[in-house]
Order: sequence, then structure tokens, then C-alpha cells
Amino acid sequence: MKKSSILMGAVVWALMAVTPASAQFVLPGGSQFNPPPPAPPPPPKIEVPAIPQMDAPLPVPQVQGLQRGSFGDRIGKCLQDGAAAGLGPNERAAYSRACANQ
Repeated sequence: MKKSSILMGAVVWALMAVTPASAQFVLPGGSQFNPPPPAPPPPPKIEVPAIPQMDAPLPVPQVQGLQRGSFGDRIGKCLQDGAAAGLGPNERAAYSRACANQ
């Protein structure tokens, strides 16, 4: 009996002497219920700019013409605009001619 009580006492003493493992380290003044801080953003990507060459030809600028549409399309749009504005038939005709020729 004495051997088992000594063995039992040694086991209890060993269990009390061992500190439980901590899954997280909580900073002083912090709480274990606060979420962890977000990860820092990735560093910016650094690229070397293209160096212009002395003998390279200059790029030709692309010029786009004014997209007016056909005369019939412009007249139709102007007639619709005049009708939406509440113009009468004679006023709408004069308005659409002036509008389409702009």
C-alpha cells in the first residue's frame, strides 16, 4: 500500500509542477477574445521605367475624327429632342434643321 500511495503522490506532484501549454501569448492589457491583427500589406512592386532610346523613331499620334454620324441619324435625333421638349411640328422642323447642321 505504501508503494502505491508514494507513486500516486509522485504523479500528483508531477502534474502540479508542469504548467499547462498556452496556445497563444496574450499581451498585457490585451484580451484573449480580441481577434489577431491583420497581416501587413505586401510591399509595393518596384519596376524600372523604360528608358527612351536616342535613335528610336517618335510615336505617331493617332488623331480620331469627330464621330458625327450620318445626316439622317442627326435629323432623327434632333426631331426626337424637339418632340421631347414639347415643340410643335413647325417649330420642330426648324429646330431639327438648325440642330443637324451644327
